[in-house]
Amino acid sequence: MNTDLIVIGGGPGGYVAAIRGTQLGLNVVIIEKNELGGTCLNTGCIPTKTLFKDAQVLNYFKHAEEYGIKVEKYELDLEKVQSRKKKVVKTLTSGVKGLLKANKVVIEKGEAKLISRDSVEVKLEDGSKKIIKGRNILIASGSKSSKPPIKGANLEGVITSKEALEMNNLPKKIVIVGGGVIGIEFAGILNEFGSDVTIVEFLDTIIPMVDKEVSSRLSKLLNKRGIKIIISSKVEEIYKNGEGLVADISKNGEKTKIACDNILISTGRELDVDGLNLEGIGIRYDKKGIKVDENYCTSVPGIYAIGDVIGGVMLAHVASEEGKVAVERMVGEKTSVDYNLVPNSIFTFPEVSTVGLSEEEVKDKNLDYVVSKFQFSGNGKALTMNDSEGMVKIIASKDKTTIYGVHIIGPNASDLIHEAVVVMKAMLTVEEVASIMHGHPTLSEAFLEASMGILDKSIHMPPVRK
Repeated sequence: MNTDLIVIGGGPGGYVAAIRGTQLGLNVVIIEKNELGGTCLNTGCIPTKTLFKDAQVLNYFKHAEEYGIKVEKYELDLEKVQSRKKKVVKTLTSGVKGLLKANKVVIEKGEAKLISRDSVEVKLEDGSKKIIKGRNILIASGSKSSKPPIKGANLEGVITSKEALEMNNLPKKIVIVGGGVIGIEFAGILNEFGSDVTIVEFLDTIIPMVDKEVSSRLSKLLNKRGIKIIISSKVEEIYKNGEGLVADISKNGEKTKIACDNILISTGRELDVDGLNLEGIGIRYDKKGIKVDENYCTSVPGIYAIGDVIGGVMLAHVASEEGKVAVERMVGEKTSVDYNLVPNSIFTFPEVSTVGLSEEEVKDKNLDYVVSKFQFSGNGKALTMNDSEGMVKIIASKDKTTIYGVHIIGPNASDLIHEAVVVMKAMLTVEEVASIMHGHPTLSEAFLEASMGILDKSIHMPPVRK
């Protein structure tokens, strides 16, 4: 078989690139060894957010009386929770397959192996092999969970996010190793489901990639919900104790032990290039990712790579943008990905979303800046929702012409952040942002008030003492 473009990997980077390729007039073949949709749709973003919604509904029941509603009895049915999650995942993966077929992308189910600069061997499900030749090849094979070298990390009951998504029995007590996005999201979900959750984080803060003020505030709110967080700590060893597990933890030279039912390892992800034969055809890479240039071309001309497999920001929407741009560059278009405006959301209780520079990054760059914060406790819509914890924080240049970063912790932060992305992409001044009328009552008014605060024009928060 001969084609214009071979895409290896059917995740958000690969399938988007394949569809964009056909839009540009290319004949495209996509190879996927597992289910279409990749980690995001099958074992990442979508199933996690489905469980997050279940946890949110459960939280409504817990606080029903605060809304004036009496609920006499309710319980979590984990079997039905899993069934709903699988239904959502199947709907979306089937949708991806339908989109690929509608765009006349040829789908090959099997394992890919690069055998030359223009040829890929595919091992099909029945064990047979076929060779596909393509003018260009795009590697979008994604990433997989990585486990740190902790003694006992391979014991039964020590799980990754993939196994955590398939739980049929809720652990009474769980230790989560790693306070990054994955660990924090599962901590929130399992805590709402009823598990006793302890997070062990090696660094001195959870979600270290986020503005420290927001991270600190989230830590306090998670503590308030009963989630225990141990920072600046390390799990030295895991061992069995009867039917359970014990985590040996060291902090500042002191040792503690935590007995639990499960230990979730969520310390990060690593590129997934198993069986691709990168070394065999001379593609440069290391443990951080495949090396690419500004066109996403690898060290072998005609072979490109995007998404998690090249390292960088491991987010589904970043992979999708890179996939589109890589294919557009193949045909001569001069598009690019704006890595300065990547929205990042963490689905916990409350949600956290961010775009642009944190206050720490602004300081590191020696930029003159001003900050304005508006608390959701002063937002009418948040109060009607009984969800008023958190704030909108805007960091702008001292001359108020440029917004450097926006950080939101609170209700619907994952949706609200895109107003910030749009105004920053349009390079609106703070004055222009503050002049945009917002509907009332809406959560988005918190963004408006924060922007007005930079100009000392906020109506719904007291003047800042200077």
